[in-house]
Amino acid sequence: MTAGVRTIIYPVKDLDRAKALFSALLGVEPYADQPYYVGFKDAGQDIGLDPNGHAKGMTGAVPFWHVDDIRGTLTALLEAGARPLQDVQDVGGGRLIASVQDPDGNLVGLLQDPAA
Repeated sequence: MTAGVRTIIYPVKDLDRAKALFSALLGVEPYADQPYYVGFKDAGQDIGLDPNGHAKGMTGAVPFWHVDDIRGTLTALLEAGARPLQDVQDVGGGRLIASVQDPDGNLVGLLQDPAA
């Protein structure tokens, strides 16, 4: 069902400062640099900066599990006791994301690429 965590998204308040920090940390420039999202790739890992993350309920970095069936996985998590935070949403190019909060308050993201 899942292929693993390959994306971590950080909610940020100052996108420019966060972009500078992660550029210094990773030693690379972002592959995506938009006012609504900045993305880096490092050793097969996507690191994203979301300036709207706090407004979406993100309290810290959120691991995004890459799955083949986002709707089925979301349903299974909700049936297992997760609380919905963000329903399935296309964030561009057919990439779908959703997120839930587990019973302990941890955030869990789901991501389905269009090829899945």
